[in-house]
Amino acid sequence: MKFEGIYTPAITPLTADGQIDKTAFAEVLESLIEGGVHGIIIGGSTGEYYAHSVQERIDLATYAKQVIGTRVPLIIGTGAVRTEESVGYAASAKEIGADAILVGSPPYALPTEAENAAHALAIDKAAGLPIMLYNYPGRMGVSMGREYFRTVTAASKNFVAIKESSGQAGQLHMLAREFPSIDISCGWDDQALEFFAWGARSWVCAGSNFVPREHVALYEACVVEKNFDKGRRIMSAMLPLMDFLELGKFVQSIKYGCELAGLRPGGVRAPLQGLDDNEKQALKAVVAELKREVADIVGGKV
Repeated sequence: MKFEGIYTPAITPLTADGQIDKTAFAEVLESLIEGGVHGIIIGGSTGEYYAHSVQERIDLATYAKQVIGTRVPLIIGTGAVRTEESVGYAASAKEIGADAILVGSPPYALPTEAENAAHALAIDKAAGLPIMLYNYPGRMGVSMGREYFRTVTAASKNFVAIKESSGQAGQLHMLAREFPSIDISCGWDDQALEFFAWGARSWVCAGSNFVPREHVALYEACVVEKNFDKGRRIMSAMLPLMDFLELGKFVQSIKYGCELAGLRPGGVRAPLQGLDDNEKQALKAVVAELKREVADIVGGKV
């Protein structure tokens, strides 16, 4: 499997009493497909997987496959503290018919690179599916490095891509130069232009939950058209949104963005809390300006 385009880590809508709202979830998936994204990820951080029970995660992924069918690739997250749980999610992904799985480092445990590689290989063995690695040391506590990549790629051909979310340019350069068999996907939003310049052909971006066409526009400018002058203009228009998302209420902001887009995201699960009125107004203004600017750049096609 080749990862190309915009991959959205979908939100998980909730009812007023905090239960997963499957009807609203189906509406989110349909809006993403209609918006032109190239793949959908279930069970990612933006989907609040950490606040879901095992059964909720499996049920949600199963339902996503039913809704999506074969229209776009479905990638299922396997993140968990315990390797055994991640292996279980991987096995379920295979049964569900996922196109690929997302494999990160187990949080809190702080494994060595060799231990972390063994963790990934155990997950791989359970699924036998294409794998997008997920390197996010800010949340997981450890970073995937050379030893890790050498170990997993020597042992299996399923490690085909990585969502690189360290924020470190040196990590991007190392991957591009030393591990060409791993397709790089941008996982650090305000560096999307740099990722594309270094050969990335995909972007895993939470903001595409509510402004998918604008994210697709940047991908098309840089990867399809190879017009980095146009790409820089689009990126400049998107930076205020990316700055806002990093103010400390990431999932809450993504969900309110979805509300602005006419979806029914509901609230967030504890310990998170929603945006206040001032934050909502600020995000609303940022989104409106972003949409206006990008539409001007692409000639009103967004």
